[in-house]
Amino acid sequence: MAIRDRKSGNAAVAYAMKQINPDVVGAFPITPSTEIPEYFSKYVADGQVDTEFIAVESEHSAMSTCIGASAAGARAMTATSSAGLAYMWELLYVAASSRLPITMAVVNRALTGPININNDHSDSMGARDSGWIQIYAETNQEVYDNFIQAVIISERCRIPIMVCQDGFITSHGVSNIELIEDEKVKEFVGEYEPENYLLKAENPLAVGPYGTSPYYMEIKREQAQAMKDSMPVILDVAKKFESMTGRKYRFFEEYMMDDADVALVVMGSSAGTGKEAVDRLRAEGKKVGLIKLRVFRPFPRRPLAAAMCKVKAVAIMDKAESFSNSGGPLFNEARSSLYDLPDKPYAVNYIYGLGGRDIRVEDFYDIYKDLYVICENDDPGDVYRYLGVRDSRYTTEEQRMMEEEYKPGAARSYGMDKQAYEV
Repeated sequence: MAIRDRKSGNAAVAYAMKQINPDVVGAFPITPSTEIPEYFSKYVADGQVDTEFIAVESEHSAMSTCIGASAAGARAMTATSSAGLAYMWELLYVAASSRLPITMAVVNRALTGPININNDHSDSMGARDSGWIQIYAETNQEVYDNFIQAVIISERCRIPIMVCQDGFITSHGVSNIELIEDEKVKEFVGEYEPENYLLKAENPLAVGPYGTSPYYMEIKREQAQAMKDSMPVILDVAKKFESMTGRKYRFFEEYMMDDADVALVVMGSSAGTGKEAVDRLRAEGKKVGLIKLRVFRPFPRRPLAAAMCKVKAVAIMDKAESFSNSGGPLFNEARSSLYDLPDKPYAVNYIYGLGGRDIRVEDFYDIYKDLYVICENDDPGDVYRYLGVRDSRYTTEEQRMMEEEYKPGAARSYGMDKQAYEV
C-alpha cells in the first residue's frame, strides 16, 4: 500500500536514492541541489544504505567519480545544478560516449551571468546535445517517480540520464506525495548486472579510448541510434511503473486537448500554472488545451507533432534562451517537427521565466488571447517573442508605434527590435 507523506522535491529524490541503494554517489554541493546529497549522506551515516558516498572537491570530480564507478560495474548517481553542471561539461560527453549508465538529478537553475540562483532551464538546455537522456518534472511526485524510472531506463539503454526539476519551486517546495514501499522499489529496479565492465577479469576492455578518424563517426552514429532506441524503453518502463503505482507517464501529457482550438507546449512546474489557466478559460467556454513535455531527449518529434496538429495555433514556451535569433531550444525542435506535415498549426515561441521571473495565470490568459488573434487574422506575426520583459531601448510611444507597424493583429510588448522585422 502506498505511503502518504510530505516532502520537497530534493527530499523525494534523496528518498528514492535510499530505496534504490546505489553502489556509489559522487557529491559536491551547489544551490539548489545541495539538499539531495545532504539528505542522502544522513541515510549513509545511519547505515540505511550500503552506498560508497564520496564527497569530492568539485562537480568535475563528482562526475569523474561516477564515470569511474560506472565503468567498473557499479550503479552510480550524483546531483547538481547550474554552474555545477557547466563544470561537468567535458565529462558529460565522456560519460555519454562511453555509454555509461549514470543517473543524475539536475535541479534547474539559471547560469551566470549576471549571477542568479533562481530557476530557469538554461543549465540542462545548454547540455541538451551532450548525449544524455533528459526527463523533466512538473511536481514533487513526478520528480520522485521519474528518478525511480530513470535508473532502469539508463541501465537498459546504456545512456546516462538527467532527471530535471525546477529549482526552489519543486526542489524546496513541500507537497503531498505518495511513496512506494521499499521492497517494491527494490524489486522494480532490480540488481544492476552489467554485461561488461572494467573489473570483469575474464573479458578485458578499455573505456574511453582514443577515437581515431576511421572510427569516431561510427561511435557517434551508434550513440544517435541508441538514443532513438531508448524511446520504446522509456515507454516500456513507464507501463511497468503504471502497473505498480497506477500513475501513468508517457513522453508528454495532453491536458484538455481532445477538442482544443489553441494550445501551449510547456515543460516543468509552469505546466501547473498553465493548467489552472486552462481550467478557468474552459469554464468561460474557451476551448484551450496544454501539452506538458516530459521527455526532451530523445525528442519525441512524431507523437508531439501529431498532438500539436490537433489545434489551429500553438504557443511553445521556452524557459531558456538559445541566442539563435530564431527562438528557444524547445521551440526550434517542436516547430521543425511540424515541417513535413501538410496541415500544421501556426507555431509561435515565448521566452519566459528567465532567472526565476514569475509567470502567472494571467500571463497564460494573454498567450491564449494572442493565439486566438493569430487564428482570426490567419497570420502568426512575429514567431519569436518575449513574455513580460521590460525593454529600455524604446520609450512607450516608440514601442507602441513599432508594434503597430510591424506586428499584425493586437499590439504586444515583446521587446524584439525593429531591425529584426526589416531583415
